[in-house]
Amino acid sequence: MRFTANARWKITEKGRLLLPKIGALRVLWSRTLPSTPATVTVIKDSAGRYFASFVIETDPDTDAQHWPVGEVAGREVGLDMGLTHFAVLDNGEKVTSPRFLRRAEKKLKKLQREHSRKQKGSKNKEKSRLRLARQHAKVADARHAFHHQLSSKLIREHQAVHAETLNVKGLARGKLAKSIHDAGWSSFLDMLSYKAKRYGRDFQRTGRRFPSSQRCSNPACHHIDGPKPLNIRTWACPACGTIHDRDTNAARNTLQEGQRMRAMVAEGRAETENACGAPVRPGTQSRHSAMKQEATESHTSRAA
Repeated sequence: MRFTANARWKITEKGRLLLPKIGALRVLWSRTLPSTPATVTVIKDSAGRYFASFVIETDPDTDAQHWPVGEVAGREVGLDMGLTHFAVLDNGEKVTSPRFLRRAEKKLKKLQREHSRKQKGSKNKEKSRLRLARQHAKVADARHAFHHQLSSKLIREHQAVHAETLNVKGLARGKLAKSIHDAGWSSFLDMLSYKAKRYGRDFQRTGRRFPSSQRCSNPACHHIDGPKPLNIRTWACPACGTIHDRDTNAARNTLQEGQRMRAMVAEGRAETENACGAPVRPGTQSRHSAMKQEATESHTSRAA
């Protein structure tokens, strides 16, 4: 249900939500509204919970003062996403993956078995469905809270955040699909993107084909040693002899590539990517596009 200003709804002095033809509803407020809301939307999820969403007007200057950019000037961080460690920073710090779905899997299996044994269309079937939905909602809420806390920490403490571009749909087709969905990389990266825009930070993603795990992060070397199986966690660069931790090396390469792309954007020489993920400079065409354009012009001249 959505109520606009003409619906004569309001928030009472006691903090209750007064809706027409419904009455005053008790609300557990997650935060204080910064301005007068224009619209409220009441949503009911599959677990039987009700949420009130308000449309308000925000001030960008106020958001910028909330986390001043000057306090973190020059601080940049590179991220490497994984499963054993949810994120690895370029300074070697590793954030352990909480694995919320894996931890709740035993209880979810039990509730799923109970639900499947109930008679279809009965009240007990609906009760078991609600219990199962509430358990799934707990897992989703815990993952969502973890993503918010980590993304806010990174945006608050750094001026620029650099991350790799992941093909989550492709990775989720393999044997690690459940673990990849449990990590929720796409949701986390989306949070970094909009929070960076809101608080005046820079968020940069490297190209999908950038070999962050194959390249030596030594600025004087940058030798590409080729792909390696996942069981190899440390390796020595054959060119300079530097011993790398696989994840930390990838995070440092992501930082260096992000800084290079950021400098190009500042100079007005930003790179884009084609459909295959390869970098293409603005104003250039792929071979297929050039041939297609040439054929179109030839057909037009013949018709004329």
